[in-house]
Amino acid sequence: MRRPAFPNLLLASGFLALAQLMTPTEAAAEARLALVIGQSAYRTVPELPNAANDAKGMTELLGNAGFSVTTAANLAQNEMRAAISDFAGKVSASGADTVALVFYAGHGLQIDGENYLVPVDLDPKREADIPLQGVRLNDMLNTLGALPTRARIFMLDACRNNPFPALSGAGHGLAIVDTKAGAPGSFISYSTSPGAEAEDGSGIDSPYTTAALTVAKQPNLPIEEVFKRIRVAVAQSTDGRQIPWESSSLTTDFKFFGESSGSQPAMPGASSMALASGTRSVEDWRRDLQGKPAMVAYELVITDDTVPAYQAYIELYAQDTRTPRLRTVLERRRQMLAWERATAINTRASFEAYLANWDNSDLAATARRLLLRVQNRNYGLPVAAAAASPAPVAVAMAPTCPCSTPSSPATPVNPSVAPVIKKRVDDTPPKRKVVETPPKRRPPPEEVVYERAPPPGPPPAAVMQGIGVGIGIGIGMGGRGGDHYRGDYRRY
Repeated sequence: MRRPAFPNLLLASGFLALAQLMTPTEAAAEARLALVIGQSAYRTVPELPNAANDAKGMTELLGNAGFSVTTAANLAQNEMRAAISDFAGKVSASGADTVALVFYAGHGLQIDGENYLVPVDLDPKREADIPLQGVRLNDMLNTLGALPTRARIFMLDACRNNPFPALSGAGHGLAIVDTKAGAPGSFISYSTSPGAEAEDGSGIDSPYTTAALTVAKQPNLPIEEVFKRIRVAVAQSTDGRQIPWESSSLTTDFKFFGESSGSQPAMPGASSMALASGTRSVEDWRRDLQGKPAMVAYELVITDDTVPAYQAYIELYAQDTRTPRLRTVLERRRQMLAWERATAINTRASFEAYLANWDNSDLAATARRLLLRVQNRNYGLPVAAAAASPAPVAVAMAPTCPCSTPSSPATPVNPSVAPVIKKRVDDTPPKRKVVETPPKRRPPPEEVVYERAPPPGPPPAAVMQGIGVGIGIGIGMGGRGGDHYRGDYRRY
């Protein structure tokens, strides 16, 4: 006997629906929001035509990757700040399962150790104008970092050359931003190494964006692998002149295309990858690279992008044509790491240590300026006096807690005043002064003599004679004998 097919169809449909509910889709797993900014039409310097193309290409890529994209072009300072604020509002309203991404193409500047995004209306006459006219990168990072999100991704194609002739003291490229120093869950990528300048490219897009548009489309690649491949592609297309760089504190996995296991730890995790890479010594890298063809070894160290990896390659492949370029990269990376430490510590000792090693760098003038600023801020003395006084230097360089009391006073003490102060404090405490001072309630001697009736016995003349003798003895004994005598006199 045949069973009806309809109940079986309903049962199969029910299992299918249950299976769909048990397999979360990518859209259900996370919300994706992106802000894309392309700065091309600068008003006081030549335009950047590729920046507009870069923004257009990234808008299309991110839209295909499931992002809700807000695109903004050629923003003045107030407009850029408003765009970032509006985007932060959308991220906040979207909830904690949101991946927020910002792509910026345009000029960027490094002033006094701070990175700034450059609005199209920026017109500086000196370095001091940049904090007033630019948009500080850390302000954007902190604004989004304060929001509960699954991940925050920043892609900065902003390391082009400094186009403003008035900013002769600006450092090349951008300063290092360590995402692990802020809120966890951030990933930041530069189009080239810190302190280096990126190329605008000969095509319609920059080398960095060209690589990103190609590599990020590959399915099921964790974000760390995506940007490693971008770094290798850019290094190849620019013949090693440009090597992208990134810093990560991500705690979950993310893929542009393919499922992201957002609720699970990253695989293997940006933070853990950075830690494992950072713990590999030069000796480890020598052992790993030994015997490999130069091109294979080159791609390995470019992928890792660390000081020990570059140093090992330079030692093992001293005659390779790529070694001079990597030696330049290594030298600049060490310098920028030293600069990042100096500005993070922000003391006289930190800037003096930087200048002791990098006195001829493009950041030396800035280091000297910040050194003078720290001296004036910390010690409240004129510049000459701060430089001449050894006490602030000892405090700044001491490896102890700043709350430790220095063994000598920080400022000179007048020797003619110090002994008096010490004697009043140590030898004559307030209690002794109270004990030695006669009580106020004790009547004066004159009142005692003239108000009390003379005792019986000798005539008044003898009494007056005794008073005179008492007074005379008191004066001769230093002022206290008279009191003693009058006391004896009153007992009789």
